[in-house]
Amino acid sequence: MRRPVALRLQAALGTLALAAATGVVLSMPEAAAAAGGATGYATQNGGTTGGAGGQTVRATTGTAIHQALCGRASSSTPITIEVEGTINHGNTSKVSGGSCNTAADKIELKQISNVTLVGVGNGAVFDQLGIHIREASNIVIQNVTVRNVKKSGSPTSNGGDAIGMESDVRNVWVDHTTLEASGGESEGYDGLFDMKANTQYVTLSYSTLRNSGRGGLIGSSESDVSNGYVTFHHNLYENIDSRAPLLRGGTAHMYNNHYKGLSKSGINSRAGAKAKVDSNYFEDSKDVLGTFYTDAAGSWQVSGNIYDNVTWSQPGEDNNPAGPDPQSNTSVSIPYSYPLDDASCVPDVVSATAGANKGLKVSDGSCTPQNPDPTDPTDPTDPTDPDPTDPPTGTNLSIGAGSDGSSKASGTSYGDVRDGDLGTYWSPAGTTGSVSVKWSSATTVSKINIREAAGSAGTIGSYRVLNHDSGAVLASGSGAGVIGFQAVSLKKITFEITGASGTPRIAEFETYAP
Repeated sequence: MRRPVALRLQAALGTLALAAATGVVLSMPEAAAAAGGATGYATQNGGTTGGAGGQTVRATTGTAIHQALCGRASSSTPITIEVEGTINHGNTSKVSGGSCNTAADKIELKQISNVTLVGVGNGAVFDQLGIHIREASNIVIQNVTVRNVKKSGSPTSNGGDAIGMESDVRNVWVDHTTLEASGGESEGYDGLFDMKANTQYVTLSYSTLRNSGRGGLIGSSESDVSNGYVTFHHNLYENIDSRAPLLRGGTAHMYNNHYKGLSKSGINSRAGAKAKVDSNYFEDSKDVLGTFYTDAAGSWQVSGNIYDNVTWSQPGEDNNPAGPDPQSNTSVSIPYSYPLDDASCVPDVVSATAGANKGLKVSDGSCTPQNPDPTDPTDPTDPTDPDPTDPPTGTNLSIGAGSDGSSKASGTSYGDVRDGDLGTYWSPAGTTGSVSVKWSSATTVSKINIREAAGSAGTIGSYRVLNHDSGAVLASGSGAGVIGFQAVSLKKITFEITGASGTPRIAEFETYAP
């Protein structure tokens, strides 16, 4: 009998009353997604770039996501879909077209390639319906939450997986996501992150998987062994019964993950699988590594791991735990380089970086979380732009202009970002939001300077600068300061905070001409 999981299923959220039911096209060719680029096995086999170089579309419903896929010139035309709000059964319908193959009860990425799905603004939540990838390649999923997807009960979603990959899938990077259930198989849930039927070159990074009977699997049966080359790093597995993951055949690399509260088993390598297990932190768990529930053995190579209050069962016919003193019984060659944090700091690093809405923070192997690299390949800033580190000169065009934005925190004002006073500031109602400077007539701008209020320096994580008139992304990156871009004539410019470590406080939003 499965143990009860702490988090119970909440009542289904109602459909959000959103102003736009369909995607809004942004005219710049690239978007602020995939900061720093793919890692692990997703960098192999040609790499994983998702929709880089293509159109950017904003979607607030599942139907709008499908419309964006179906509106492309072909099934391989690159596209980035920025998602904000709650996506559920009530706002997700099937859309038809020559460049898509969608369904009504899930987000279907089927028979397509070159797609990025990224949460922006106040966050993206896929509530009780999963993201399914079938016969697809070069897919990036970033900064989203997928929760409470069922395979039985009401409502029912295909397979019950939060993110599921099946049938000749190649090159998928899933990053900074939160995948969660509210129980085990007996409550109608299945896996959080599953790969089946010839799925290869996948990385799951900086993600949280929790409150589920099954963390995920690679291979649906002992005969489904064509999957593999999967990397798991800097993830939190918490309050999971088993399958963290279950590996049937193939090769997997697990490094710098924090496993906490695994009640039955953890990394289950079987049917000839090989697992390289580097510098992970296992805590308050049972049988965190071995071959379990089968006599078809797998193998592992271990180094640098910490086992904190881990218990081990006795070996048996269908039970071969690696502990209590885990030793390597194979050798695994890794074809990519990777910075490796010491296992002792993994809980702190993972706590600061793993999951959606964490500002896309990463680790460089120094045990200190870092903001994402602002020079990532999807940054739309032209290489001929002025050096953004140059100090701004000339007149601050924001003085005397207007301003508005998203919901503001109590006691703050939009006008405080254009009054020239560093002692006053605007804050969003939460950790993310946007503030704009506007003029009555078109004004040419090529540089802005975002000044944080005293005591809040470093709070701003990821951001985008938008031409509010057209929706174009002018620049993206992380942190406050001077931001340069190609000169543009507009009436309104917006600074959108898409990730932060707390509540940002912007004292001044300065704007400058070329």
